[in-house]
Amino acid sequence: MTEGLRERKKRQTKQRISDIATGLFLEHGFVTVTIAEIAEAADVSVNTVYNYFPAKEDLFLDRGAEIVDRLSRWVRGRRVGESAADAVLRELRTLVEGVSPTVGLFDGYADFMKVITDSSALRSRLWAFQQESLEDLETTMREEAAPGDGEYLPALVAGQLNWLHGTVHGWIGAEMVKRRKPTEVSREALVLIDEMEGLLGEKVLNYAVRTAE
Repeated sequence: MTEGLRERKKRQTKQRISDIATGLFLEHGFVTVTIAEIAEAADVSVNTVYNYFPAKEDLFLDRGAEIVDRLSRWVRGRRVGESAADAVLRELRTLVEGVSPTVGLFDGYADFMKVITDSSALRSRLWAFQQESLEDLETTMREEAAPGDGEYLPALVAGQLNWLHGTVHGWIGAEMVKRRKPTEVSREALVLIDEMEGLLGEKVLNYAVRTAE
């Protein structure tokens, strides 16, 4: 469906407010900057900011929804003949090889993470996103389960795929806060993914293979 003018303007306004807020947080810290200051810098009212972002944390972690359902989207979008694990590994490799900012591979990541580590509210929100992502994936794996898989297997596979995704993200983050070049970290992360794939058992690697469109 084509995006209408009204929807496009709302999306652009939301992104502009988030970008301005992020710049202020990076410069002054999350705790110091107020919603009123963000509204003034964005030339909007405080109510407008809250209409787009119900909580202050949402201004900085504005891609939370994308994080929460990322693994589920990858699993649901797997190709014919591809298992859930295959899909996650393929998508993860694509992002890492493409030096995607969505996995933390961008200059300035260290500054971005400092804002989070200096704020207990942001750390809590990030942890909540991670928990929601696991719960969302568990639900998806139950929906994709075959008859006879049992009660626990979908959740166990979800846990393994979440471990894979979270560990790669965590390793990339730990290297990027050292202010290393994203391309260097990308190359090493691809090796890590290969090693982690070797640790996954055949039951996980062959679980939920798509047999037809």
